[in-house]
Amino acid sequence: MSEKLNFAIIGCGRISGKHVEGIAKNRDDAVLKAVCDLVPERMEAAVKRYNDYMGQEMDVKRYSDYQKLLMDPEIQIVNIATESGYHARIAIDALQAGKHVIVEKPMALSIKDADAMIEASKKYNCKLCVSFQNRFNLAVRKLRSAYEEGRFGKLIHGVASIRWNRDENYYRQASWRGTWALDGGALMNQCTHNIDLLQWFLGEAQTVYAQADTFLRPIEGEDCAAIIIRFKNGAIGIVEGSVCVFPRNLEETLSIFGEKGTVCLGGIALNHIEVWKFGDGLDDEEQVMREYGENPDNVYGFGHAPLFADMIRAVREDRKPAIDGEEGKKALEIILAAYKSVKTGLPVELPLEDFSTLDMVGVDKRRRIV
Repeated sequence: MSEKLNFAIIGCGRISGKHVEGIAKNRDDAVLKAVCDLVPERMEAAVKRYNDYMGQEMDVKRYSDYQKLLMDPEIQIVNIATESGYHARIAIDALQAGKHVIVEKPMALSIKDADAMIEASKKYNCKLCVSFQNRFNLAVRKLRSAYEEGRFGKLIHGVASIRWNRDENYYRQASWRGTWALDGGALMNQCTHNIDLLQWFLGEAQTVYAQADTFLRPIEGEDCAAIIIRFKNGAIGIVEGSVCVFPRNLEETLSIFGEKGTVCLGGIALNHIEVWKFGDGLDDEEQVMREYGENPDNVYGFGHAPLFADMIRAVREDRKPAIDGEEGKKALEIILAAYKSVKTGLPVELPLEDFSTLDMVGVDKRRRIV
């Protein structure tokens, strides 16, 4: 058996639990060696969670300064789970220190920073993986296999709907949430996974047009938005994203419509196949829907463990991870193009040379509505 790879987690907040779980579930190949956070209690909670998974006390170092963690020669892979606005700086520092990086979504809040991360990965010959774990859902993998086999025929359109609730308490728990400097709005935070999947199936985006507003939540960013995307293959994508759904999360759905096939995924985290129809008649539709469903207890699903497993193989085999920097940038570019469209009131052509969430500071989201 190959030697285990040593992981560290920088940022021990809400999402870090899934990183702890993902490392623990890959225990034959991975070990958590260090955690880092400015709040000691968060580090202790993360270590306790890891010990509980492992069934014993593990030797996990604590750091309050991520720069000191990056100097630790034992660490090989760094997981970045901080506030979104810090992802790029920490990732570039980690890559420069010779560490492979798994970074939570979104990888950055600007095109410039995303490009700098990709360039650093190449320059320092270290792997960069973006945590779009929903690509590893059983239902999504089954959909992907049908797509790769060409069973849809000509792709017509796709719809990504994120009908969730994030109340005022959610934003007040952490002052960075919903800010242009460190987060963005519903599109950047809650909708990015589904936007990633939409473009993964419909291909390279060409034009983005969006409307957004802040209706209810005490944030700078949008709490509800709609995007229309025209893809280079002619297909049309529609994104509906809201954190204002009453009284709690309703659903997250992804629907792909083609000349010869229709598939709709749903559930709390795109973990169920709701519709599976193909003209070739190759499947028992009810059996497919039974066999490729999962029941996660939260919206994060079960995808982190297989994503980490892929990263481990990528390091050992010296290949790109399944979701490298270039892949991770695609959803970011669509979201930033949507923000630029909200700012200008016009469709935005891709590729986007540069745009940042900070370019949205002071923008009146309604000023272009006639």
